[in-house]
Amino acid sequence: MKIAVFSTKEYDRDFLCSANNDHELTFFDTRLSAKTAILADGFPVICVFVNDELNAAVLQQLARQGTRLITLRCAGFNNVDLQAANIHGISVARVPSYSPQAVAEHAVALMLALNRNIHHAYNRVRDGNFSLQGLLGFDMGTRCVGIIGTGKIGSVVARILNGFGCQVIAYDPKPCPECEAIGVRYVTLPELYQQADIITLHCPLNPATEHLINREALTLMRQGVMLINTSRGAVIDTDAVVAALKSQQIAYLGLDVYEQEGDLFFKDLSNQIIQDDVFERLLTFPNVLITGHQGFFTHEAMSNIAQTTMANINFFAAGQVSGNEIGTNLIKTDT
Repeated sequence: MKIAVFSTKEYDRDFLCSANNDHELTFFDTRLSAKTAILADGFPVICVFVNDELNAAVLQQLARQGTRLITLRCAGFNNVDLQAANIHGISVARVPSYSPQAVAEHAVALMLALNRNIHHAYNRVRDGNFSLQGLLGFDMGTRCVGIIGTGKIGSVVARILNGFGCQVIAYDPKPCPECEAIGVRYVTLPELYQQADIITLHCPLNPATEHLINREALTLMRQGVMLINTSRGAVIDTDAVVAALKSQQIAYLGLDVYEQEGDLFFKDLSNQIIQDDVFERLLTFPNVLITGHQGFFTHEAMSNIAQTTMANINFFAAGQVSGNEIGTNLIKTDT
């Protein structure tokens, strides 16, 4: 079966080719969008990633060109218009769980790096500056951490933080029994905002969670809160967060995702002038640490993504169901 793979890097090619058996893979570096959808002409299957655009117009064109399956190399599907896909008879499959451990560990790594000023210390030592002034941190075990979303990833974060001795509270419409068993206490969102010293986001992006962290939510948080986001960029209202950094309501900000990351992340822009003024403003704060959507990026996760993606295609080619298909009635998933 012919497969068009969008938004690919060398590592995507390596892992997908290793997992492939009989299919013809054609790789495109470019993102899928209305301008690039023509590249998928004649491909019954396309494979996409988190920042590819699959709105109604793109899906209509894909259907007209013969696409019958969209397979996502990720768990989240907020970039897909599922209703339009259903109308055009296009199946959509995802990778529901590739490595919760990878994203959870990255979230905790951001917490530790911000707390102990690892990024600043690294640069100082390279410059021959061994002063400790300004690098003072705190014991993680003395802090209350609030987890928003205790699905596969959030529950791993809870176990790691429990091992540090943190007081862990959480918000999720559907509490996780495993989290409750290790002492995680579920609270309302306002209670979480008011009680947590550190807040980490592990919820999907959907209409209910878009800009969940907005000006109103930020005013409820403790002065000097640490905010971590490894879920989806638009869960945070970036303008509101910039204002909270300026007022020192937020004392630490760790991001692996960004609201407008589609034109930035997964590219080498080191020789270009970045045109996103809000993103550039974030980089001016010494208490902000940003990574380029690398939380998922471990060998284990990449292997699982490739294997599940190719399995989804194999099931489709055989006229069978993989169990990873998504429809218009499914709106909640881990990220």
